[in-house]
Amino acid sequence: MLKNIDPLLSPELLMVLRSMGHGDDIAVVDANFPAASMARRLVRLDGLTATAVTDAILSVMPLDDFVPEAAWRMEVVGDPHDEQPIFEELRAIIARREGTGFRLAALERFAFYERARSAFAIVATGEARLYGNIILKKGVVRSV
Repeated sequence: MLKNIDPLLSPELLMVLRSMGHGDDIAVVDANFPAASMARRLVRLDGLTATAVTDAILSVMPLDDFVPEAAWRMEVVGDPHDEQPIFEELRAIIARREGTGFRLAALERFAFYERARSAFAIVATGEARLYGNIILKKGVVRSV
């Protein structure tokens, strides 16, 4: 156990987050996502939701504020403007953890797959809601 560290952050995930550098991406994906076949590094957190894992990650990792976009979700296939309830939950987590200056950008399904494939790591969750996928770009940890 560690003080002030969300217990959802497994030792393996903490090692991955600490190993990432500024500008590296991490994908948090739902149970339907082909994570094992795409990941360069795979962390499995099957019993958890994508929203809980995203919140835990953003409790220790800043988003990149040097780029126009630092968080992406997958567009709904066949209706790119459709808003799934999970999208609003992800936006609320980003706003709570990083402020309102960040938006949740959308990527077409295969563009999302390509970005996830090139990510530093993929975290596979047990998220059952469709489109429960997000990619986060790590920012700079500034000294206090």
